Amino acid sequence: MKVGLYFGSFNPIHVGHLIIAAHVANNADVQQVWLVVSPQNPLKPSSVLLNEYHRLHLTKLAIDDDPKIKVSDVEFKLPKPSYTIDTLVYLKEKHPNHDFSIIIGSDSFQNLTRWKNFDLLIRDYEFIVYQRSGYEIMDTFGAKITILNAPLLDISATVIRQNIKEGKSIRYLVPDKAREEIEMYGYYK
Repeated sequence: MKVGLYFGSFNPIHVGHLIIAAHVANNADVQQVWLVVSPQNPLKPSSVLLNEYHRLHLTKLAIDDDPKIKVSDVEFKLPKPSYTIDTLVYLKEKHPNHDFSIIIGSDSFQNLTRWKNFDLLIRDYEFIVYQRSGYEIMDTFGAKITILNAPLLDISATVIRQNIKEGKSIRYLVPDKAREEIEMYGYYK
């Protein structure tokens, strides 16, 4: 099976994430998209992260029962912080018949040289890159890439968390089931 891996903190998951995942599932050469919830991204501060199990649960609520999109907790089983290359090696061992590709925004793709073992990533895996405004792909680093013009919304988890702290609505930004859970438990206040 061909699987696109969409890594993220999903802090919290929002409709922008889901639009990208659905667009890749429908328009790239993959049979499924896995949202890989990262307990701790080595390039982001962990101080603003909601507990990883809460983020995992919110992400599962957000995708509901979409057969093309699933949520993965694979990085919960691995040492922290989470490095993409380590996750891919683990997944390939557990799922030898799957072909994995990495779903990434063009902004993050430009930082690829900062990733652990980036040379192995570009040698062994395909990248599905969705264009972000202002971040044109100038150098592919020799990677196998597919560029998608996914519909993007200017939504960020940072703004969503700020809205929650300020008592503003996050309706229409976060899927209803996840939003209801966030409101019920007072996450991000």
